[in-house]
Amino acid sequence: MADKPQDRSGDTGRHIENLSTAVLVLDDRLKVRYANPAAEQLLGVSRLQLVGRRPGDVVPGLSLLDPLLDRCVAGDYGLSRRELAVDLDPSGTRRTNVDCAVTALEKPDGTTEILIELTGADWRLRMKREAGLLAQLSITRSMMRQLAHEIRNPLGGIRGAAQLLERQLPGQELGSYTSLIIREADRLASLAGGFLAPSAQPAVEWLNVHEIVQHIHSLLVAEAPDSVRIARDYDPSLPELKIDRNQIIQAMMNLARNALQAAGPEGRLVLRTRALMNRNIRNRGHRIVASVEIEDDGPGVPEALRETLFYPLVTGSSGGTGLGLAIAQDLVSRHGGLIEFDSRPGRTVFSMLFPIDEELREENEPART
Repeated sequence: MADKPQDRSGDTGRHIENLSTAVLVLDDRLKVRYANPAAEQLLGVSRLQLVGRRPGDVVPGLSLLDPLLDRCVAGDYGLSRRELAVDLDPSGTRRTNVDCAVTALEKPDGTTEILIELTGADWRLRMKREAGLLAQLSITRSMMRQLAHEIRNPLGGIRGAAQLLERQLPGQELGSYTSLIIREADRLASLAGGFLAPSAQPAVEWLNVHEIVQHIHSLLVAEAPDSVRIARDYDPSLPELKIDRNQIIQAMMNLARNALQAAGPEGRLVLRTRALMNRNIRNRGHRIVASVEIEDDGPGVPEALRETLFYPLVTGSSGGTGLGLAIAQDLVSRHGGLIEFDSRPGRTVFSMLFPIDEELREENEPART
């Protein structure tokens, strides 16, 4: 075992006050003796709330560190964990991801203190998730084109056979059945061409996205049981977006129907809009990003589906086709955007992110009425 590190400064706080890394200093009873300003900012609590208490008693998610702290006190003087998900409040509505290092320091007076260093990992995890979603999108498009080809070929044969059969039938009564087969074959061929082969470019125009969200709200209210609560939380500062109304309605409705099904007959949905600052979408930085969120309080996305959720034919519903999310992701991607999700039992949020090009928006402002 390595020699126990020593703090020879006699005043740990003086040296870490201005660090950008969040630092907590605990005494030998594992109660907070000091927290620097970066820790206050990361955890969303003041040092006055922290000092004299165990970290997990103030910030629920920090109870995840208890095993590390116990091992550190027992003699493992340098321990670390990466990408810990830390709930910042008891309800779990605020969460952050951190890299953590725990070190035991022996002070000159013989006492021991524990140094906890927390570094935010949200940005790195978001980039990893986005890279995964973009990889899924590329594979999805290839699968959709292949699937469209496989669907349309037999449909052509079914339609042709129905036409031949129609000519041989003696009366109009039986002919109605072949007409039905032909109509349905044409409808499926149209769906395969329009939805499964993502090639059409959006017919964009400047629109207030809240008008679309309100339209989705009206459709949901008509479809949902009376016992389902559907709340709205709009950000009035959100500027207009250059989007294809029909495509975004389709994408948004696919997400909304999934949320409605997940919430169940006694569930709750929230339609939310936000303007996010300084966000990356598809490896490009944007000063402002429009976020349209659909939240439900259902059981959450099954762990086994999370890595492949946006692939076609992947579904957690016994009656689902597995196409809704794949189509929605493709439609949003045609606008330079991306759909992300965050899910845990009781709270699942799908976010449609759209870049806002302020210069382009200002140039077009005089032309709009």
